[in-house]
Amino acid sequence: MESRSIITQVQRDEALVLSKQVLVSKSSPKKPRGRNIFKAFFCCLRAQNVGQSGFGGDHGPHKEETSTIAKSDLLQCLQYQFYQIPGTCLLPEVTLQDQGRICVVIDLDETLVHSSFKPINNADFIVPVEIEGTTHQVYVLKRPFVDEFLRRMGELFECVLFTASLAKYADPVTDLLDKCGVFRARLFRESCVFHQGCYVKDLSRLGRDLRKTLILDNSPASYIFHPENAVPVQSWFDDMADTELLNLIPIFEELSEAEDVYTSLGQLRAP
Repeated sequence: MESRSIITQVQRDEALVLSKQVLVSKSSPKKPRGRNIFKAFFCCLRAQNVGQSGFGGDHGPHKEETSTIAKSDLLQCLQYQFYQIPGTCLLPEVTLQDQGRICVVIDLDETLVHSSFKPINNADFIVPVEIEGTTHQVYVLKRPFVDEFLRRMGELFECVLFTASLAKYADPVTDLLDKCGVFRARLFRESCVFHQGCYVKDLSRLGRDLRKTLILDNSPASYIFHPENAVPVQSWFDDMADTELLNLIPIFEELSEAEDVYTSLGQLRAP
């Protein structure tokens, strides 16, 4: 296995130190984007920016506000009742190839790529997305070392893409990004739980043993239900000198052999 690693032992040791420091600290939240129609395509929006594009920013009467909260609570209760029905897991049965492997849930935006509706000269991909009958071009930048990172992750884990973005944007981006077929499954916004104004990735709904499940995401709000399963990663936008994914490879190589991710992550987080 050592010969297959893309970094030397010295680089591995340095990366482990750097990445352990990241695990101890909190990862940065996603950078806010402009308030416009395009924003709804990407993840982790506040409640007031979702499904209310036809309304102004003023708050309604207190009575109506209370009614809205009550409806939201009711819908969430119904949502959880449905999800807890046997056979409604988000992921299919584990394949023979992935038997015994840890499942790693990997975020897309600001973790692996950064996308913009503004033209970018050095864009790796340009993806057409239809919004309200009009086709717009989405310019996508790949994070440095993302290809090496995904290739190694596919060798070690059952990898699942889980993004709070819409499938009509995230699916074609992933087609271009994941040429080797690393992701066994893809989950989009409809698979998230809308909780306190954010789209949360509820790992308990995957159908995998949580002791053998990890999540890599730049937004702590995304894994607020399962922070002890998380490997934080700094948000990325356009720094081409970034080495975060490269530094994470030895961390995941170590975690791939864990019998219980809680114990292993606890050891890595220890000062």
